[in-house]
Amino acid sequence: MGNNVSFQPQAYEKNTLDKKLLDIIVCPICKGPLVHQVDEPEFICRSCQLAYPIRDDIPVMLEEEARELMVEEAQKYKK
Repeated sequence: MGNNVSFQPQAYEKNTLDKKLLDIIVCPICKGPLVHQVDEPEFICRSCQLAYPIRDDIPVMLEEEARELMVEEAQKYKK
């Protein structure tokens, strides 16, 4: 019983996406550039005002999986 094993959940490692992927990935709707949001695991399309999630270090580039940016967020990402 005096087992001192502790469990620590594995944290999301930021910047683990391949640099080549970051250079070529575009919005699947407008084909425009994406902003890699480091604070949250997602890509932002300024033109479409959508955020595409990154799950298990894999970008999910499906329109139905994207979330619409809130007004405050959209203002933050305006060019």
